[in-house]
Amino acid sequence: MPDSSISKFFKKSRKERLDVVANFANLSNEELKILQNDNGGISFDKADKMVENAIGTFSLPLGIATNFKINGKDYVVPMVIEEPSVIAAASKGAKVARIKGGFEVSADESFSIGQIQVLDVDIQSAISKIKNSTNEILQLANSKSNTLSKMGKGAKEISYKEIDAPSGKMLIVELLIDVGDAMGANVTNTMCEAVSPLIEKITGGRALLRILSNYSTRRMVKAKAVFEKEAVGGKQVVDDIISAFEFADNDVYRAVTHNKGIMNGIIAVANAVGQDSRAIEAAANAYAAQTGTYRSLSKWSKDDEGNLVGTLEIPLSVGIVGGIANVHPVAKVCAKILGATSAQELACAMTAAGLAQNYSAIRALTTEGIQKGHMRLHARNLASAAGARPDQIDEIVQKMIEEKKISLDRAKELLEQI
Repeated sequence: MPDSSISKFFKKSRKERLDVVANFANLSNEELKILQNDNGGISFDKADKMVENAIGTFSLPLGIATNFKINGKDYVVPMVIEEPSVIAAASKGAKVARIKGGFEVSADESFSIGQIQVLDVDIQSAISKIKNSTNEILQLANSKSNTLSKMGKGAKEISYKEIDAPSGKMLIVELLIDVGDAMGANVTNTMCEAVSPLIEKITGGRALLRILSNYSTRRMVKAKAVFEKEAVGGKQVVDDIISAFEFADNDVYRAVTHNKGIMNGIIAVANAVGQDSRAIEAAANAYAAQTGTYRSLSKWSKDDEGNLVGTLEIPLSVGIVGGIANVHPVAKVCAKILGATSAQELACAMTAAGLAQNYSAIRALTTEGIQKGHMRLHARNLASAAGARPDQIDEIVQKMIEEKKISLDRAKELLEQI
């Protein structure tokens, strides 16, 4: 079985890194060429068919997080993100978690929720009529996806709720749909639109909105990892991390930044493998506020031996079939690198990345401060922006850090002195 704990991966050349990843994921020469393509792997012609009014393409850095062991399996994790330190932090967090066996993650089956807003009805009478027609409604919904029906999946349940809005009461009918290994937005919307005329006929009401909910509370994922006390930095650091968590869990200003760090890990993986990052962010933030107060998505405590224990539970709607992952060549290759064979496995890997990133962020905050590693990478970006060649960057970065003068102007001055 491949081992993701790759020594000094960050010191390797691009070719060496690609060779390691290719061997790990059994990439073909054609797939390697896609990763080496400097336009980000997508032509303008393809982009023009993906969005309206296209004028070009836009690339972001693609990196690899190492050291991940999730449910006993090793992963190298592709991450697409513009922010320095994130990939290094995820790798470092995974390395420490690995000492105690890595991440244990579980994911619900892939149930999507579709909503139909019904107006101008007697609510209780409408609910009674819909209950009596449940099988008819489900059969109609499932007729819109032969693929899901053949797999024993598709629309499974109907539920109802009443909303007392300023304009009057409204009925919300919800379809619970097993979408298998898809994210499921298209099939959910198709089913909602298909059954709406029937619901109107049954209730005598008017169906207005017919749309999936991105608040995917029937697709929960929970990750846990134990971080060895000494590897964390000892008892004081463990206690300080728990105190930092309590700050985030009880102050919305801190919680937003704390959770943003978690999403750094999750969304970077989502970007790499072609998932809907906006849906993921929206659901996670709604879940963080489920108690009525916006709180930390993760929880930190210690076990009987004083080791740090982290957990992260989030709703996560992802898929390995359909969507952009089938269109974007780099996303396809990244999916192969990650090696997830189901939507649940993908969700588990993404959540583990979020927890690893969260560990590294709060450990840095409670010890040397977040800027130490971050500013070195920032200095590299400034040196590059100043016009330094690759062979000049390290010297400029080192001087700026020694002087504690990290700015574009100083980078330009140092470049002139070389």
